[in-house]
Formats: sequence, C-alpha cells, structure tokens
Amino acid sequence: MADLKHRILMVSDFFYPNFGGVENHIYYLSQCLLKLGHKVVVLTHAYGNRSGVRYMTGGLKVYYVPWRPFLMQNTFPTIYGTFPIIRTILLREKISLVHGHQAFSTLCHETLMHSRTMGYKVVFTDHSLYGFADVGSIHMNKVLQFTLADVTRAICVSHTSKENTVLRSGLPPEKVFVIPNAVDTAMFKPAQVRLGRDEIVIVVISRLVYRKGADLLVEVIPEVCRLYPNVRFIVGGDGPKRVRLEEMREKHSLQDRVEMLGAVPHASVRSVLISGHIFLNSSLTEAFCIAILEAASCGLLTVSTRVGGVPEVLPDDMIVLAEPDPSDMVHAIRKAISILPNIDPQVMHDRMKKLYNWNDVAERTEIVYNRALKCSDQSLLERLSRYLSCGAWAGKLFCMVMIIDFLIWRLLELLQPAKDIEEVPDVSLPCHQHGERIEEVFH
Repeated sequence: MADLKHRILMVSDFFYPNFGGVENHIYYLSQCLLKLGHKVVVLTHAYGNRSGVRYMTGGLKVYYVPWRPFLMQNTFPTIYGTFPIIRTILLREKISLVHGHQAFSTLCHETLMHSRTMGYKVVFTDHSLYGFADVGSIHMNKVLQFTLADVTRAICVSHTSKENTVLRSGLPPEKVFVIPNAVDTAMFKPAQVRLGRDEIVIVVISRLVYRKGADLLVEVIPEVCRLYPNVRFIVGGDGPKRVRLEEMREKHSLQDRVEMLGAVPHASVRSVLISGHIFLNSSLTEAFCIAILEAASCGLLTVSTRVGGVPEVLPDDMIVLAEPDPSDMVHAIRKAISILPNIDPQVMHDRMKKLYNWNDVAERTEIVYNRALKCSDQSLLERLSRYLSCGAWAGKLFCMVMIIDFLIWRLLELLQPAKDIEEVPDVSLPCHQHGERIEEVFH
C-alpha cells in the first residue's frame, strides 16, 4: 500500500445491510477505487446489532458508528454532537479527502461541515431530485445550500440532476461534474434459455411509495390486464402503498395475474428480473434509476415514465418512455409488447457492458478527486464570506454555526491533540472478483 494515491472517507446514512441505489453506488465505487490503489473507508450509522468496525470484500473498512437511525434511516441531527468521533476517524485513518453521499443524509451533512472546519477537501454526490414549492423541499434546499456553500467539488448522476442541484444550492456550475451510475453486468445476466411469449410477464421492482409512482400502478395494471389476457405482473417491493395494490388486486379479481413478492433481497433481484419480458418503472421523480440498468442488463425491455434523468439512461431502442399519466403508460406498454419480438436479451446485455462500467465511474471520480485536492486552502474568513451570501438571515445563521464549529475544533485540539490519537496501520486484503454477491461479505 506504499503507492497510495488518496485516502478517501465515504460518508452516508445509507449503506449495507440496507439496500438501495445509494448503497450500491457507494459499495461498487469503493471497490473499484480500492483496485485503483486508493484507500477507502466508509462511515455510516449502526444497523441493528451491526456496530463497530467491519471489513468487507477487498479490504473495504466500514465504521458502523453506534448511533441509531432517527427517521427514514437518518441519524438524529445534532450539528456538533458527531464532531469528536468524526475527528478521531479522520485522524486515525489519515484521510486526505471526504466524499459525502445523498442530500437526505444527516450524517453526510454534519461530516462535510466538520471536515471543512478541519481543512479537508470534500466532494458531495447528489443522488436525488427535489422540488422548489413544498415545505419539505424548501427546508432541504436550504440545508443543501449550507452544505454546498463550502464544498470543494460536487458530482451529480445525470445532467438533469446537475441542473436541479445548481438551481437549489446556488453552486457554480463549473464546480459540478456529471458521472452516471453503473451496473454490475457480471451479476445481472440474461437467462440462459429465452422465455417464450405465450405469456408476457411485466416486472416491477420498487419501493411502493408515492414518489415511486405506486398510485400509477394501481390504475395501469387493471387496464393492461383487461387489454391483454396473456399478460401477468410480478411486483417486488414493499412500502405504505402496498395496501392500495393489494386492494386493486382484490377489486379486479387479479390474484392469479398479479403476484406480490414483498421486499426482494438484492441477491434475488436478478432471479425476479429474468422471469419477465418487460420492466416497468413508474417513478414520479428520479435523478438516475439504477433499477433500469439492472433490468436492461438482464435483457428486459424497459417502460418508464419520462421524468428527471431517466431519458438519459438508455438508448431510445432499449426503452419506451411515457408521461406519468395512466393512459399514456398503458399506451407505452402496448408499444413495448408490439416490439418485444425484436428484442434479443443477450445483445442488450452486451451493449450494457459497453455503456456502463463501474471501473469507468471510478476513474472519472478519481479525476474529480484530483481536481478537488489541487484547490487552494482557504481561511475561516474566506469561507465565512460564502455563507453570508446564502441569505439575509440564513447567511448570518450559517456563519454563526461555522464559527461555533471552529471553536469546538480548537477546543478538541486542546483537550486531545492530534498527535495523541493513534493512527491505524493499513491492511491490504485481496480484492475479490467483480460480480461476487454482496451479501457474502456479511457472513
């Protein structure tokens, strides 16, 4: 490990054993950065009895800090309460750059704030889109504006996401880079035997919540079943809107044509996908949908709502787009069924191999890291001037928060000098082959 380039701390409330797009992104990006010779450490909160330090595939070190999730897997916002342990981890691991993920993550925001106070360069990746009108979005946009006022560089997963982030945060566009997600094509492969078309199976794998368009499914599924007697649906996922789907199935007597799987473990996603012909995504907002990549890699034709960054994900001949309207979605499904005979799953899989690759994502992220580390250091006064521009009242409040943070840092330096914190030795473990099932690292 003598030729290490960077020592990176990945931070988010969202990581394994929880499953989702952000969790996948952090895991696969970290694995590829390890292969490039960097040291990568992940910081997240405890999950159940999973607390302390764990090692995952390829020597990926994970700090499961003993804080319990407060709401939607987020830790309780303490502002300053996390500073002592974050400082200790940064110094013990000799971190050179901090990379935070997801605007929802409280731990991400607090770690980036404390890291900038200590003089570290920070990179932030935004994985979601937000509105501008509702109370929740207004609050989140102000928090994001605070965090990004002093961020070194930012990454978005689509051009639509970049526009959204720049508008919400006021960050200069030249500081924001677009690096899409990718898919592990070694894990998501088509079935060895092609499915017949006597019965057409449409697969839905999604959290059953409003944002993912579960209410659209309630109206679309009965109409498609009425038009096509040979169509069957498989719905994987759980959430508060599952009750509506169950009621729809009972109301229209579709128990034999709509299969509800509940929550699907990530290791089982491929086995569900390869049992279908079409993948249906009904999201109302989406920065970049990894589920679409996984479905395309398994050879499924995708039908999706035309929202957010979704139109950027796949070529036009691999996806049928529709407005988030039930009648337009039914029309798109009819179109997809008509072009199914022209779809070759293996050809689609081979194209996905060339289009999306985690190694490419890691190399592009490495370029962002290099640029971030070349940025000049700034004094506290220079940094405070950025916060002042965040609003008449918010700017002054942000400045006060950062001044207190700086004073706490100096107090911590006095109580426990950096030289008294023991640095951990680097441990080099062999990287496993890409495509290994992620769940294996937890046993």
